[in-house]
Amino acid sequence: MTWVLNVSNHLTDNAESIAEEIVEGVLHSMELDIPLWEKEQAIKMYMEFINFLGESLLVMDEGVPQTLIEWSNKNAAGQVSPEGAISEIIVRYPPTRDIFTDIITKISLEFQLSLKDHSFIIKRINNMLDISLNETIFAFERLSDEYKEKTQRELDELSAPIVMIKDGIAVLPLIGIIDSYRANYIMEKVVPKISELRLNYVIVDFSGILKIDTDIARHLHQIGQMLDLLGIQTLTTGLRPELAKTVVKSGINMSEITSFANVKQALESIK
Repeated sequence: MTWVLNVSNHLTDNAESIAEEIVEGVLHSMELDIPLWEKEQAIKMYMEFINFLGESLLVMDEGVPQTLIEWSNKNAAGQVSPEGAISEIIVRYPPTRDIFTDIITKISLEFQLSLKDHSFIIKRINNMLDISLNETIFAFERLSDEYKEKTQRELDELSAPIVMIKDGIAVLPLIGIIDSYRANYIMEKVVPKISELRLNYVIVDFSGILKIDTDIARHLHQIGQMLDLLGIQTLTTGLRPELAKTVVKSGINMSEITSFANVKQALESIK
């Protein structure tokens, strides 16, 4: 088929100018202003895209260039943050398709392609763009999950840090909202660390707790009992009236809890 060779050569010979036309067209249609390095990177990627498209017409290869996959993953990674939104990338695909369609239409008219041949190239381009779109979404979801897990681990560590006061004494300030996940984290991660430190006293400070329910209160009491079994005496501080009511509702015997108004009083009692 003569048209295949002609179009293939045209695409590969003019890859750079076509890539620039695509990038400039998308930026103009969306009124976007991006850094020069990002613009150059997009042009380079589309040059690879167009070269691959031209070569694929000759061998009827329906794959996609690796550069396109890498570019899609990089776009997704750039949006993985508390402020990031995958929609910022997704909205660029419709104008990209429109501009590609206009370019291929001009080429089809220039080389007098049939409607069938024109449609064939458009379908090939849309297939490549669909693969890129799917890869971007899948990568964003995967990276977002990893980011959330990392953030959750960091929050867990910050919500229950072990603060050494002096030999044998540490404070465990509980911060924020303690849910079942964080209660389990304290039991599985924090308690073993406390045991390794060979402590005699742990002051568990509730002054930074925003809210707990009866189930969590029982979890925390179990943690105190675990420390007692390890030979570590637990002192409680900062238990506000509303938190104390929750503890009572949970069925925990308050007489079993050695409690003080603040950490200073608890330390003085140890002396």
